[in-house]
Amino acid sequence: MTTPPLRPSVPLVSGPRADATPDAAYLASLKKVTQYYVVTGFLALLVGILLGPLQAFNYAGINVYDYPLLKALIKSYYQGLTLHGVLNALVFTQFFISGWMLYLPVRDLGARINLRFAWFTYLLMTAGLLTAAVPLLTNDATVLYTFYPPLEGSPLFYIGAGVMVGSSLLVAGQVVHTWWRWKRENPGRVTPLVTFGSVATWLMWSIAALGIVVEVIVLLIPWSLGLTSGVDPLLARTLFWWTGHPIVYFWVLPAYISWYAFLPRQAGGRVASEGLARLAFVLFLIFSVPVGLHHQYADPNISNTWKSIHMLLTFLVAVPTLLTAFSVAASLEDGARARGGRGLVGWIGRLSWGNASFSAQVLAMTSFIFGGAGGVVNASLAFGPVVHNTAWIPGHFHITVGTATTLTFMGVAFWFIPHLTGKRLFSPRLASWSVWLWFVGMMLFALGMHWQGLLGVPRRSQMSTTAQDIYRQMNLAVPQALTGLSGIVLLVGGLLFFWVLFRTLLSKRVQDGDAVPIPYSEAISPAGEKLSEASLLVRRTEPLLAISVFAFFLVLLVYLPVLGPMIADAQLVPGARLW
Repeated sequence: MTTPPLRPSVPLVSGPRADATPDAAYLASLKKVTQYYVVTGFLALLVGILLGPLQAFNYAGINVYDYPLLKALIKSYYQGLTLHGVLNALVFTQFFISGWMLYLPVRDLGARINLRFAWFTYLLMTAGLLTAAVPLLTNDATVLYTFYPPLEGSPLFYIGAGVMVGSSLLVAGQVVHTWWRWKRENPGRVTPLVTFGSVATWLMWSIAALGIVVEVIVLLIPWSLGLTSGVDPLLARTLFWWTGHPIVYFWVLPAYISWYAFLPRQAGGRVASEGLARLAFVLFLIFSVPVGLHHQYADPNISNTWKSIHMLLTFLVAVPTLLTAFSVAASLEDGARARGGRGLVGWIGRLSWGNASFSAQVLAMTSFIFGGAGGVVNASLAFGPVVHNTAWIPGHFHITVGTATTLTFMGVAFWFIPHLTGKRLFSPRLASWSVWLWFVGMMLFALGMHWQGLLGVPRRSQMSTTAQDIYRQMNLAVPQALTGLSGIVLLVGGLLFFWVLFRTLLSKRVQDGDAVPIPYSEAISPAGEKLSEASLLVRRTEPLLAISVFAFFLVLLVYLPVLGPMIADAQLVPGARLW
């Protein structure tokens, strides 16, 4: 699998700090810790993928949870749902992103970091994972991923989850500190695009994670340990959604880094505008977090005024999303036309569809078009309640995190793993098959689940054993068939991906990893290197720390008036375990 050549004037290997090459021993250790993060994340995804068809079959009306062998491993649909959601949406994403967004800015800046601390954060995150895994596997934390009291899990689950999130914040701190040190050593320099996107994402996540950190440490751990008499469900839900929606952007912004900085290079093109790319990350930093109440339109005791404000702020997130769509599309068109593409849409056929890494990411972006449109529906105070807690919702997030994020990370792995290990990608043809099958499977799943949601089928419900007479009268045969078929297609695509991944990892090292370079892209409109000579847009987006302080105060402005009355009039209830 090769990357298409660029214009003759553009060097094949380019990076903002390509001149600052660290020594071999340090680089090998940096790659090793990154590899551990990434592979651990993919191992979690593998288990989650194996559980995925069970969820699809449930919404196809097929009960597989009563089979004796499966019953011995998974006690109920609800335990399977919890495992699937936690492993795919929390563990896989957090481990992969921590490795990806630690390695990239360090290489981008040519910096040296404390590798002992990097290994410590990995081991701490893994310890949190293993701690949480025990009650998950023993059916002692079947809380459906969303941490909703009064559903109560084992304190080990909450402690392990808290350690995992805290570990990611340690990675954030190391990256931000590395960037700040580089800024002090290079006064007046413009932050390179990859580092800029990484730091902006980590700063956003540091603000976003506060909600779930407070919920877990202050409310759920003492409650699950029996140290408090109860917990206020509304307060806990509100703190959860402080984090619960912006975590979507924590998942997708690392993919944006590749879409902006690397994908144009893989298409043989250039970044359309580094200034606009920086603006998109800044807008996400500001508007990603104060949006959680649009998940709580049905919750009582929250003013409709504040719900409406959160709705408007959620709509503002569409601005950087659309900006990215047009900017990245322009970059791809630039590459396709440089390779002979012609016509209004004919250039699309000249893109690098034979490159599995490229096609995975373009298919991921294509899915995000539908995800973004569905997100506008979800955020609307008029339309959101229509689809709230229906099958529409998992249909929606399977084409955001399940496709836009996961398929991008799969595609990235096809060059990132060889770059980290010095091993050649096994069977580029099978790699291409895996990403196309994953895309088709996710589109089938999304269509079937959105369809069922519009007909009123609830989410988080064992459809195959409850209220069958009602469901038989809902004309669900076609969407159920699509959903069941999607589970099979996704399983085949996922297993093909892991066959390629593991065959690559277990093969012999044949070259230096940097023989597969980080595919930095040139820019049509670069940000430049000196702030004094940069455009006004670049200068205004450079002070990320100041912008993050503003973003934090905006979050406090729209959350404290909501949280204050809840805290003052907390209604404590005891825990319950249903499964």
